[in-house]
Amino acid sequence: MRIIAGTARGRRIFSVSKNLPVKPISDRIKQSVFDIIRPRLAGAMMLDLFAGTGNVSLEALSRGALRTVMVDREPACIKNIHRNLEHLGFADRAKVLRGDVLKPLDYLLAYSDNEGYDIIFMGPPYRDINNKMLSFSEPALKNVAEAGLLAKNGIIILQTHKTEEFAVPATLEIYRVEKYGDTLVHFLRALPKQEPDHVQ
Repeated sequence: MRIIAGTARGRRIFSVSKNLPVKPISDRIKQSVFDIIRPRLAGAMMLDLFAGTGNVSLEALSRGALRTVMVDREPACIKNIHRNLEHLGFADRAKVLRGDVLKPLDYLLAYSDNEGYDIIFMGPPYRDINNKMLSFSEPALKNVAEAGLLAKNGIIILQTHKTEEFAVPATLEIYRVEKYGDTLVHFLRALPKQEPDHVQ
């Protein structure tokens, strides 16, 4: 794995043991996603859930994101992300937290100075170590919505297997979907808030 573009272009990204249920985003998908979100990157505050190797956040930092917060529950992933940040010189622009995305995420708002995140990336694992299909997208989206983690005009990028079905929280909408083989990438944003009807 390598950084595709930006200040760290071509630099190596260290991976984790293949025994862990971590499947880093492919370069093809990563390139396409970053082409789509390029206008949003400069100065962006980013949240990376199920961060794995940190691949997506590292690319974002290389391309001009201001700061990123990365969350994963695997100690080996946390250790590896720190290694990558030091290796690429991005340690002062990132916060790495060990946490379970399937549990309440209210604590993450404080790391955005209570302003929310401009870009939230979620790449939950498709399968566990026994090849059992997982369905983490729906509870993760629910937790993000309930914690109010999305900044005004922010977006969520969710990577799923093409067969995974999930409900979208009532406050969000999918506005774009891209397909890459067995992978779907969903782009979501907040629905406009409804103004209450005035009582005459």
